[in-house]
Amino acid sequence: MTSAAGAPRLAAVSHRDSTAGVPEEIIRVLSVLPSASLVVAADGTVLRASARSMALGLVSRNMVTIPDIAHLIERVAEDGAAREQEMRVRRPPLGRELLELRVRVAALGTGALLALIDDLAEERKVDAVRRDFVANVSHELKTPVGALALLAEAVLSASDDAVQVRHFAERMQIEAGRLGNLIQDVIDLSRLQGDDPLTHAQVISVDELVNRAIDEVRTIATSSDIEFIESVDSGGAVYGDLSQIQTAVRNLLANAISYSPASTRVAVDTKINGGLVEIVVKDQGIGIPSHELDRVFERFYRVDPARSRLTGGTGLGLAIVKHVCQNHGGECTVWSEVGVGSSFTLRLPAYVAQEPGTTEDVTWDAVTIHEQEVLS
Repeated sequence: MTSAAGAPRLAAVSHRDSTAGVPEEIIRVLSVLPSASLVVAADGTVLRASARSMALGLVSRNMVTIPDIAHLIERVAEDGAAREQEMRVRRPPLGRELLELRVRVAALGTGALLALIDDLAEERKVDAVRRDFVANVSHELKTPVGALALLAEAVLSASDDAVQVRHFAERMQIEAGRLGNLIQDVIDLSRLQGDDPLTHAQVISVDELVNRAIDEVRTIATSSDIEFIESVDSGGAVYGDLSQIQTAVRNLLANAISYSPASTRVAVDTKINGGLVEIVVKDQGIGIPSHELDRVFERFYRVDPARSRLTGGTGLGLAIVKHVCQNHGGECTVWSEVGVGSSFTLRLPAYVAQEPGTTEDVTWDAVTIHEQEVLS
């Protein structure tokens, strides 16, 4: 199996014989595994290669193209002991891209060897996102917790001054509310990322849902002297989780209020457009710079951090909107101009009832959601 130069040499076989000696049961099992897989004969001949392994460039002309994997297979062939190894290798054929792989090789008991190869790039990316999220949450929690500690000290030092005690107590209430909002948003976001909306799905009247969300934030809008202009009469419906979708709409409304100056208006519109239900929230706020539009749905990203501190914003509201849309097969887009305002459009597939006598209760319009901006 090893050439004179010491490098493994894997013999090529014709396509007609590529599955020779591989039991049908093994082929069926390998076809459903997420890992890239190779079945290799004792002499190094590749008997079967999955589509994933071909896409990674691991096999060419029935030969393993990466020497490190070939060496690992050869060692297992020599002593029959299963082995696992993580390796960083260059992707064939050009070698310009580095692959981080976890390779597991074991004997099948039929004289052949099985190699399972996992690309660790996505796993590493998920780990990095998780670390960043934990770091961001920790940082965000420090601010209200630190403020509460300082305010508690101030209350103690001013215990004989009723006016100061009342002032600091009010500040503590604000910081405690901010802390509670942050914790609730973190819980909501974590639940959204692992929840299937169809578990609690129902047919939802979009107009009723939007009117209810407006009522929930109307007090905040009134206190900021912001008026709602409503055109909520689409008659549309969606099929999904009522709590999730209402949270998303409420977050869009709260965001519009937070970033709008007093004595302005927030327009709310619902309509059906090409098999999609659209919910549009347009404000006359400070607007978002064009170079920041792609980042507004990121966790903890704030266009104006100072304003977020004043309004108690957590930086998770739009991230929650994004995940709700993804969970329901929709999207949320944004148009904005600095000094003019912003317009957020939440799009969800419209619910269409089946004709009587069909076996399904619910179906979805076959729609393709294209990237588009909302014109002012």
